[in-house]
Amino acid sequence: MIEFQARLSRPGFTLDLAFETRQRAVALFGRSGAGKSTVLGLIAGLLAPDSGRIVVDGQVFVDTQAGRWVAAHRRQVGFVFQDARLFPHLSVQGNLRFGSRARGRPAASGTFDEVVELLGIAPLLDRRPATLSGGERQRVAIGRALLSAPRLLLMDEPLASLDYERKLEILPYLATLRDHFRLPLVYVSHAVEEVARLVDEVVVLDRGRAIAVGSPAEVLATSPRRSVSEAFEAVSILDVRVAGFDEHYGMTDFSHPSGRIAVPGRIGRIGDNHRLLVRAIDVAIAVSRPRDVSVRTLLASEILGIQGDGGALVRVALGLRGGGRLLALVTRRSVDELGLDVGDEVFAMIKATSLDERAISLAPGRMAPGRNRSLPPN
Repeated sequence: MIEFQARLSRPGFTLDLAFETRQRAVALFGRSGAGKSTVLGLIAGLLAPDSGRIVVDGQVFVDTQAGRWVAAHRRQVGFVFQDARLFPHLSVQGNLRFGSRARGRPAASGTFDEVVELLGIAPLLDRRPATLSGGERQRVAIGRALLSAPRLLLMDEPLASLDYERKLEILPYLATLRDHFRLPLVYVSHAVEEVARLVDEVVVLDRGRAIAVGSPAEVLATSPRRSVSEAFEAVSILDVRVAGFDEHYGMTDFSHPSGRIAVPGRIGRIGDNHRLLVRAIDVAIAVSRPRDVSVRTLLASEILGIQGDGGALVRVALGLRGGGRLLALVTRRSVDELGLDVGDEVFAMIKATSLDERAISLAPGRMAPGRNRSLPPN
């Protein structure tokens, strides 16, 4: 449990934030300058608030009214930064051992050998940080943080400096560590795909204040945006389940109360719960069930809202039958020609070619019984 209430003023910026969460994995989400890293600094003890109270798992870190302050090195908080910040004069093994030597207490986050195996870094142990790729350095930094026996792990945009392929390399490791160690995690990012894959709850920040708190599916589809053009970046999240495989065509069928969703490739096991990321630009709208079209995914929906700013693009919020929301980015001409209005029953159309295994993530804490938790080979 995290109870956070703090106010901190700096020239040109004021953080005035309060939230409480009992979820094991929570994200601080928002654009650059929203205050996300400042919150992590306050939790870790790297910054002191002007006023406030911060409690983690029953331990009071800060209570300005009561005069309570716990020094950073006594908070048992692991921190992973955007840049790995490894010690350049130490080998990978030396960097990892530094974390384990510092703890002096049992580690709920695993033994040295366990962490090394789960992160796939055994072949790197004798190398120096300068010889590692960006993804390898981040895996070592995560391992060092885990071996410090933290009660809480803070991650400050750990993938921001990596290219897209390296991000895809790291995300499965983070998801496996989340489920394997069940370590409380506060994850900072402005990337929807990372947040959707890793956390149970999202706190959306804007100019130092919380503007939304809730599950990724609830919050990321409904958070206010300053312009319709930002909908190009919008991603909806659907909770789906593996329903079957079409071996002949090489497709996985996911079930949702509003319809079946076809995704190329064989993904997961039947019965697994997953999160599906759908970009707004990949959703089309039909006012009646279409026939003789190549799109196979048709989801029964109701129009909840239509947002436009007078330009060519319009953002349409759809409520899916059986629960969940989906965003569609369409042209204003389409809205007018189809006569779309709030309350209309429509079909959301999603091309299978816009989805692949990169758009799928196993839902946090919902690993199927008996599933092998080991990570993919390095």
